[in-house]
Amino acid sequence: MDGAVVLKMQDICKSFPGVKVLDQVNLELREGEVHALLGENGAGKSTLIKILGGIHNADSGKIFLGEEEVKISSVVDAQNRDIRIIHQEIVLVPFRSIAENIFLGRELRNKAGFLDKKKMYAGTKEIMQEFGLSLSPDMLISELSIGMQQLVEIIKAVSTDARIIVMDEPTSSLSEHEVEFLFRTIRLLKEKKVGIIYISHKISELYEIADRVTVLRDGHTIRTCPIKEVTSEQLINMMVGRELTKYYIKTENPIGDVSLEVKGLSCGRLFEKVDFYARYGEIIGFSGLIGAGRTEVMKTIFGILKRSGGSIYLDGNEVDIRKPKDAIEAGIAYIPEDRKNEGLVLINSVAFNMTLVALKEIIKGIRVNKAKRAGIVNHYVDAFSIKVTSGEQMVGNLSGGNQQKVVLGKWLAGRPKVIILDEPTRGIDVGSKSEIYRIINQLAGEGVSIILVSSELPEVINMCDRIYIMGEGRIRGEIERAEFSQEIIMDYAAGRKTNEANE
Repeated sequence: MDGAVVLKMQDICKSFPGVKVLDQVNLELREGEVHALLGENGAGKSTLIKILGGIHNADSGKIFLGEEEVKISSVVDAQNRDIRIIHQEIVLVPFRSIAENIFLGRELRNKAGFLDKKKMYAGTKEIMQEFGLSLSPDMLISELSIGMQQLVEIIKAVSTDARIIVMDEPTSSLSEHEVEFLFRTIRLLKEKKVGIIYISHKISELYEIADRVTVLRDGHTIRTCPIKEVTSEQLINMMVGRELTKYYIKTENPIGDVSLEVKGLSCGRLFEKVDFYARYGEIIGFSGLIGAGRTEVMKTIFGILKRSGGSIYLDGNEVDIRKPKDAIEAGIAYIPEDRKNEGLVLINSVAFNMTLVALKEIIKGIRVNKAKRAGIVNHYVDAFSIKVTSGEQMVGNLSGGNQQKVVLGKWLAGRPKVIILDEPTRGIDVGSKSEIYRIINQLAGEGVSIILVSSELPEVINMCDRIYIMGEGRIRGEIERAEFSQEIIMDYAAGRKTNEANE
């Protein structure tokens, strides 16, 4: 690929107490290039990017911007050098408007020194129109879906005329439509000769957007090459250091009676008249564009949102679920999309988190049965191959994949009949994804009902027995395994097709 080199990170080394995280890692970025950075969680990607972004200092090695060797001493220093990092975790201010977030830290002021909101709103509208994002600049960030917040993060970085942009898992929360918008944005940035480092666990999308790829494993650079010169299987093998012969793990499990049935479920303007059922041993998928109402349906079933109509049945008996405690006692578990904020207490231990749902089993009076507590924790640590130093390790220090396994263990300790998994592999590397799929398949084999909400079409197609497709707060279609295809699912999601039975 042609184009001047805008960034070279040469022989970068970094150690933390007792661990060498990066060992002579090299990365080169050219103007107008999308350079994919791949590796499992723990491979060193985040540390390398934090060094580029001024969060960490390298122990040794050199960084060149163009032909100039530089020392990036802080986040502000990186930003002053036109480097922007779009982190996977949203860092916007929730109760401020889109415009206020776009101009945060570089607010426009009038001659009197007051904030010039009119100018900031106009500037925000202009940049959003340039990239085809139709949102009102005065909307609060808290009113947006996670996917739309991610797009605002990208627009914010773009608005600063950055020369180098790092995108860390930018599509992890995006629907197919929003991914198309992101890719259009990236192509516009390429035309402006912006260099993009693109971190993603979704290997299939790299072939559509990336020019070159660098693979890291255990803190070492394994290979850099044009993306077209390697297959997805080769990339996975380079990342994990072994062959993953079965990535999606799905066996034919015996399907039992109906466990959960929902009739006419509604929640104000979020969704209405939703009907579906799940059976024991079955994995049913919920697909659709972000904003279709999938998560809202699941939160209503679990009692987080208040239903405005409809009924919920378990084993044929109507249940009155008004709060999560009611759902838990009925045998329903909900693993949320946002595991860090809704699924875990990050500042507490693995053991604390994993036994939250099983407190009745381990606490008698005011005494904790430490042996029983340890038994639960050790069982799921072993069963799910969770990488921890001990049960007392802080859960916030684990990788995304291991955190998700802790959330699974927490809910399984309560022995649920129905498990709702909302985007269970978001931001998780391929090795951990394979493990999560194995666990999901194992649970279905044990007779648990699984509801899998996912924006990844290959995930629902390869893991589910049936799929419901939602759009604009209604179920637009239900398809059996023999009918599965990305085209059919997208036709339903976009409203080009509708099941007669669901009209």
